[in-house]
Amino acid sequence: MTQDELKTKIAEFREQLAEMEGYLDIVAKRAEYEKLEAAASEPDFWNDQNRAQANIAATKGLKLVLDPFDAIRDGLDDAEVMLELAEAGEGEALAVAIAEIEKVERNFQSLEMQSLLGGEFDGSNAYLTLHAGAGGTESCDWADMLYRMFTRYAERKDFKVQIMDYLAGEEAGIKSVTLLISGPYAYGLLKSERGVHRLVRISPFDSQSRRHTSFAAADVTPEIDDDIDVDIVESDLRIDTYRAQGAGGQHVNTTDSAVRIVHLPTGTVVQCQAERSQHKNKAAAMKMLKARLYEHEQDKKRQAVDQLYGDKGEIAWGSQIRSYVLQPYTQVKDHRTDAVVGNAQGVLDGNLDPFIEAYLKMNR
Repeated sequence: MTQDELKTKIAEFREQLAEMEGYLDIVAKRAEYEKLEAAASEPDFWNDQNRAQANIAATKGLKLVLDPFDAIRDGLDDAEVMLELAEAGEGEALAVAIAEIEKVERNFQSLEMQSLLGGEFDGSNAYLTLHAGAGGTESCDWADMLYRMFTRYAERKDFKVQIMDYLAGEEAGIKSVTLLISGPYAYGLLKSERGVHRLVRISPFDSQSRRHTSFAAADVTPEIDDDIDVDIVESDLRIDTYRAQGAGGQHVNTTDSAVRIVHLPTGTVVQCQAERSQHKNKAAAMKMLKARLYEHEQDKKRQAVDQLYGDKGEIAWGSQIRSYVLQPYTQVKDHRTDAVVGNAQGVLDGNLDPFIEAYLKMNR
């Protein structure tokens, strides 16, 4: 890169940064960040644990925007200084300036990702539920593989994962599992995973080593605040208690502490066995039900728009959003965005960023 090319690049990035500053409302975000930091320094900050945790989560979310923005601004300043030294004849200055611009480009990618997460609940935690499809042990094992994939993704993002409900397969794997994934923009990132996931592989359960196709469904809903108005009539609910089982339930499996709630008008079912107390499990299940019913209403609105504009319609069992092929070749393809990754094992190890980014850009 020549000095003139570098100067042009810096000017272009300055212009983009100014646009992003307005689009992302950086001034307001910085003011909010400073307000949260001031609150965190108060002597009684930890007296209210819920408030403290909410403060920390909000601070992390703001830093995801402010940190790359500040890094871009500082990087451009440093690049300009190095460019001036290069123009004055300093030998290594041009190479240093080019390296700074390359870092600026990477930070722009991070900032662009954040700019795609502007939905009403994108900053919220997420409930992720996995259901094995028809096919017995094969599908239960595939649901278990997806469970591992999503927990690995959460680890990469430094998200917290809590098992809310778990039902093991009869021979292997998982019939269903519900997770609460907590972290900045967890729902905004994971909402792209909602739908049916298809696996093609040589079955480890087939003595003749034949190729099998398995399906599992993922449902993702945001954890919504208590001040969001969702009308739930007590007479519309059937509440059952049962003995907890499986992963996450061993410590409470001596009493009927687990809770299942059925919303009769919609057929929505939620279950929780994460806590020792039946009362706490009921409260957690009601919170999940509230999130599911809110998403149900949003689905109806989306379906109405889809009918008007000829979109793909609702996600239905059998209409896979993504295929994971392990035999006879390895490839993962998203059927909505046409994004393809050849390293299937890397995806199953939690590298979902290419698909999530492609989905967010498609819906921008």
